[in-house]
Amino acid sequence: MADCGEPPDGPGNPAGGGDDEYRSLVFDESFVRAARLREFSAQERMEDHAPAVRSLPSRRWRTGPRAAIVLILLIALAFGTAVFMGLSRPYQASSARPAEPLRSTVIPLAPRGTVPGGTPAALLAKSPAAQFDTGADGINLPPAGPTDNFSESQVMAALNTVKEYLVASSLDPDVLTGARVRPVEMLLDPGQTAQFEQSVDRPQDDGAHATAGWLVRFDPAKVALAAPDVKVRGTMDYREEGANTLQVTSDHTFTYTLRPAAEGPHRTGDASLFTVRRELTFRFDQEDLRLHRLEVRASYVEAGPQACPADTTGALRPLLAGQHAAFRGPAGTDPYATGRSAAALCGTLSLSSR
Repeated sequence: MADCGEPPDGPGNPAGGGDDEYRSLVFDESFVRAARLREFSAQERMEDHAPAVRSLPSRRWRTGPRAAIVLILLIALAFGTAVFMGLSRPYQASSARPAEPLRSTVIPLAPRGTVPGGTPAALLAKSPAAQFDTGADGINLPPAGPTDNFSESQVMAALNTVKEYLVASSLDPDVLTGARVRPVEMLLDPGQTAQFEQSVDRPQDDGAHATAGWLVRFDPAKVALAAPDVKVRGTMDYREEGANTLQVTSDHTFTYTLRPAAEGPHRTGDASLFTVRRELTFRFDQEDLRLHRLEVRASYVEAGPQACPADTTGALRPLLAGQHAAFRGPAGTDPYATGRSAAALCGTLSLSSR
């Protein structure tokens, strides 16, 4: 009689003959885990009427249609959430404080006599601008340091952005001749874009929509640059205004060499100087600094030689070599009229700046 621990046919022969048809089968771990049947333990088999094996829970749901539906729903939910956040909080509307409109004042400076002419080099040699630096080299930054709520790097970023704005709005030849305004507009806070565009397209003498409040522009049909170099001198400073506002002020004088716009070669000695002083106040918050933009809060401009009654809301109107201003004051003002006065301010260009 065979032992109860041995098979009915006696102990197996490890080195049995080739008639063992199951020798080549290998039950690895993945095969065992995938089995749908599992043998009960000895204790479980002792119970009455217990089957020898039991079925394992099906695992097809993990990779079947139900799992695919759940995955699709999760993707749709994530996409819907992203779209909702984008619509409810657009990128450009993330500024914590709305931009305020620009306040501007433009004052033409009338010459006392005839505007002198000459070559650009000769005119500059006799002008106070002879000691000025050329172009962007004349826009120097002050030493930057931290404030209570802005780091040194943030202050430096604000100063560099102001310099970039001054270069674009005062020195770019395409901006000076009215060919484009994009280099200036791209640096503005979006909250000032509408005011800027109206000032360029439909300028008004209302203290808010004069083109010269934002940039220097000449009428290309009447004026051309006699020399590409512009002489510049000025100062820049900064201070903190509240926990979330950094203010930068700039005060620069720009001297341009102009001549009449004419086709073909121009006459020697028909150049003249034109001087623009721009005092600007800029404001930055944390969002402006992060997005490399600024707000122009106030603009005070003096420019000459110009005639006092000249309309400078759209473009500056220089008097060129040999011209002189009509001997009369600014337009009259009616103190009984309601609304803002349309009378322009006017000054006299001193001899030292001719």
